Amino acid sequence: MYLLSGELIIPSDAPNDLIRAAGGIVHRFVSSSSVEIACIYREARGDWTFPKGKLDRGETFEQAALREVVEETGMNCRVERFVGTTNYTHRKGKPKIVAYYLMSVNEGEFVPNDEVDELVWLPLERVRDHLTWDRDRELFDLVLQMPEVRARAS
Repeated sequence: MYLLSGELIIPSDAPNDLIRAAGGIVHRFVSSSSVEIACIYREARGDWTFPKGKLDRGETFEQAALREVVEETGMNCRVERFVGTTNYTHRKGKPKIVAYYLMSVNEGEFVPNDEVDELVWLPLERVRDHLTWDRDRELFDLVLQMPEVRARAS
């Protein structure tokens, strides 16, 4: 079921060097009362996070999120709803915005690749402490407030 989706609109006065990226918070139901979230480990960055990447020319945030999740996790997913954004300064000093979508897995299987070394499925109560970045924890807190996640996890 598509609950809520949409395209992020960047203001016309945004910095010219703004990096636009998108990603997914991928979940699966392992029983009628248990939800797990996919967290990825990038050895090159030494962090646990959610799959994400830069938009290609002409791509929407939602399209980029779906593509990046496939590229980094090997999983074809379905967008269920927009979660929120993170904003920060990229390691090269440029401003960056990342739009995230809650996604469910249609098919696929993780295989380590050039960008992602490991993927773990974690129960909701373990995800927050597993993430490296505060911005990811804050984003995950938004997921925990979503009625469809709470209803399936209770």
